[in-house]
This record gives sequence, structure tokens and C-alpha cells, in this order.
Amino acid sequence: MRAGLGARRAWRRFWRVVSRYMPKRLYARSLIIVIAPVILLQSVIAFVFMERHWQTVTQRLSQAVTRDIAAIIDILETYPHEDGYANIIRIAQERLALRISIEPLEPLPPPAPKPFFSLLDRTLSEEITRQIPEYPFWLDTVGNSNMVEIRIRLEDKVLRVFARRSQAYASNTHIFLLWMLGTSLVLLTIAVAFLRNQIRPILQLAEAAESFGKGRPTPDFQPRGAEEVRRAGTAFLQMRERIERQIEQRTAMLTGVSHDLRTILTRFKLQLALAYTKPDIKALDQDIEDMRLMLEGYLAFARGEAEEVAGKLDLAALLGKIEEEAKLHGCSFSAALTGDPHVHVRPNAFSRLLNNVIGNAFRYSSKVEVQARHGGGTLLVTVDDDGPGIPPDKREEVFKPFVRLDEARNQDESGTGLGLSIARDIARGHGGDITLEDSPLGGLRVVIRVPA
Repeated sequence: MRAGLGARRAWRRFWRVVSRYMPKRLYARSLIIVIAPVILLQSVIAFVFMERHWQTVTQRLSQAVTRDIAAIIDILETYPHEDGYANIIRIAQERLALRISIEPLEPLPPPAPKPFFSLLDRTLSEEITRQIPEYPFWLDTVGNSNMVEIRIRLEDKVLRVFARRSQAYASNTHIFLLWMLGTSLVLLTIAVAFLRNQIRPILQLAEAAESFGKGRPTPDFQPRGAEEVRRAGTAFLQMRERIERQIEQRTAMLTGVSHDLRTILTRFKLQLALAYTKPDIKALDQDIEDMRLMLEGYLAFARGEAEEVAGKLDLAALLGKIEEEAKLHGCSFSAALTGDPHVHVRPNAFSRLLNNVIGNAFRYSSKVEVQARHGGGTLLVTVDDDGPGIPPDKREEVFKPFVRLDEARNQDESGTGLGLSIARDIARGHGGDITLEDSPLGGLRVVIRVPA
């Protein structure tokens, strides 16, 4: 039981390491799915060929060469040669394609160093030892790349034989390897072209979904590719239509509700204005004004999200305006901008996001620092202050609408508890988010991250 559990853990660790180095993109992974079996198949075929065909052919050729040499030795040892071996030298060259010479008896050269891997040297040595065991020999398969030299010491002479390497060795193996490599490259080229054509619609779908998530228009997207990709594209278009229709309906509903309520509130204000001035009437008048501001905020936010298109926003100019506002609040303010100051967002909505977040910081602190970094398709803005901060267990709750904590700064100008809620909605409408952390200044850090 423990051994099986340890094996499963080791297997999971192995796959974690493999997945860490695996490519993350679909195109690269698809190529691996195609290339890996081809390489594995070709490797198995090459191994079988080298182990079986190449070795077998080399052994048969070496047997034939050794058999011819043995026949020449038998002739030398059996028949007299008054002509000085001229006929046997001629027959060996014309009939057996061997160049031989008969030399006086002398010791054989010292053994040459063996190559690290030489199928010919090993196979030819084994065949000579097997077919001509009674005579010592010397073999050189390394010197001349096209010739093999064999010396055999007979009883009173030395037989020196030169054979072409192709006679004893399957030298045409490279043709098979080149053919195998060439066909593999052709197959991989076809696979790469096919995969690019199949993955392009998936990338287009991903880009359309990403653009829609960032609030950017995607008018040119049309489902293409395989049937499954077309179904996913069609589902995306239907989802986009439903979301856009829902946003339109919500905007229309808020517009109608705001119009009706503003009419009633206007009537209330008129009646209160005609009434006598009393402290309780003043309180009612303030409540009516708060309700009006709340309705205006809802309506402005709904219209901005539904109708505003993405464009260029000069972040440096916006931070300059906020710096002027800091002077009115008597707050110490500093801003640092890294990268291109022009960001691609919905200008009015993003301006409201920063105004909500930094405005809250002005209201609850005396020192505010803003750092903005734009690069790599992402805008990162951090807002630090030295205010009272927000407890960690309340940092998600303050993003809910109408939540107002005593020290939580989730308040817009009218004090309705919509500031951070609207800010997060705008950030997520751009495909980003807002998080809250502890600030190095001792207060709260607001981190805004959006694609731009």
C-alpha cells in the first residue's frame, strides 16, 4: 500500500516537473503531439534497421570477402606458381575485385587502435577468425576511407589484400537515413501548415473574447475552422449578444427608474421649498439631495459602461488634475509614472475609477502616493496613503454596494457607499481588477491592474 502511494507521488512529481518545462501555447503543444510520435517512430525504425538490416548486410558482405581471401590462400598453398603469382594476382583483381600482393615473410605490424564504434572492424575480424583460424592476421579499417587493408601471415610469405570498403560493409546506409529524414521533414512541413490553419480560428476566438472582456468592440469576428471551433465561436457570439442586451436592458431600466424618481424628488423639493423652514424640513431636504446624487451616480455609471468606447487616455494629464485636487484638500500628494502615459481604456470610466479611489484616500489621510507603470500590455496603478486603513477581513466586503464602514473609505462624494463598488466594476469591465493591501505608509494600498 505504501509502495503504491509512494509510486503515485513520484509520478505526480515527475509530471509536475515535465509540465513546468512544457510549452504553454496550443500551437507549440500541438506540434509536440505531431512531432513526438514521428520522432519516436523514426527512432524505432532506425534502431531496427541499424540492428538488423545494417548488421546483417555487413556480415554477409564480410563473409563473402573473407571467403574469397580463404580461396586465394588455398590456391597459394596448394598449387605451385612458377610465374611468380602473376595469374592469381590477375584473377583476384579481375574476378574478385581484390588487389593482392605476395610479400616476403616478416612480422605483422602491431595492432592498430580500435575505433570506438566500427561495425566493419568487429564483423570482419570475427569472420577472418572463423574462416581462417590457422593464420594470424592484421586488419586496418581506419586508414583509407575507401579501402580496407588485410594482412595474413602464411607459412613462408605474407598475403596483403586491399578490398573496397563497400565490398565488406553496407556503405549505402546514409541513403536510407537521408530518405527517412527527408520524408519526416515533408510530413512535419505539412503538419505545421495544417496546424497553423486550424489554430488560427482558435486564436481569433481568444482575441475576440479578450477584447470583449476589456470592453473593446469585436465587429470583424466570424466563426471559422473546424466544426467544434465554429460551435465555440457561435456560442461566444450568442453570449456576447445576451450580455450586450442585458446591459442595454439594465441601462434602460435605470434610466426609467431614475427619471421617475427624479420627478418625484423634484416635486418633494418644491413642496419643501414652499413649506416653512424648520430643522426637520432641512434634514428632509438633505435626504432628498442625497437620493438625487445617488441616482445621478447610478445613471452616469450605467451610461458610461454601456455606451463609452475604448480610446486613448493621457494618464499624466489625469494625474496632474488629481494633484490640483489634492491641494484643495490640503493633502500631500506625489505621483510617479513609468512607461507610455497614453493608455487604451474607456477614458471617462477609468477617470472616474481613479477619482473614486484617490478621492477616498484624500478624505481619510494626509499623505497619498501614486505609482503607475504601463508596459507589456498592462497598466498597474498603486495608491498608498497613511490613513486608518481597512481590516483584512473587511477588504472584500467594502466592495459591495451600499456598504459603509466607519473607517473603510467605501464612500463616494454623496456618501452612499458606492465608490469602491463602482471602481471595481469599471476595472473588471476593462478585464482587470482592484485589490486592497497594507500600505508601506501605514494605511491602505489600493492596487489597480487592467490591460491597456
